[in-house]
Amino acid sequence: MKRALMPAPLRRAVRGWFDSRYISLADHRRDIKDALWEVQTLGREVTALRAEVDRLRAQVAKAGVDQARAGRWDDARRLAQETAVAMDGVLQNEVLLWQAVDRLSGGTSSPGPERSSGGPA
Repeated sequence: MKRALMPAPLRRAVRGWFDSRYISLADHRRDIKDALWEVQTLGREVTALRAEVDRLRAQVAKAGVDQARAGRWDDARRLAQETAVAMDGVLQNEVLLWQAVDRLSGGTSSPGPERSSGGPA
């Protein structure tokens, strides 16, 4: 780097321009310290989370599922699905029943376009 004579106002302007564009060394060091602290904090959190995951995996491995319990769960699922299908059929029949009631109360005897009567559907 070479030194050159420069008028004071120009030197102040150039230094002001550099100071406004660049961060100071102290601010840069503080930012690096803050970033290092964040990295260390995150490292501790990751270590704690890994320990928690290992603990939960060990707990799951220890609590194995026996065949009788799995069979009961399968039966419960099958019964729930059958109940859902049966309830769907009941609700469809109820809709058909109320449509028939609406047709009878409207005075039409042939199944035609349904009209909205405001009753339950």
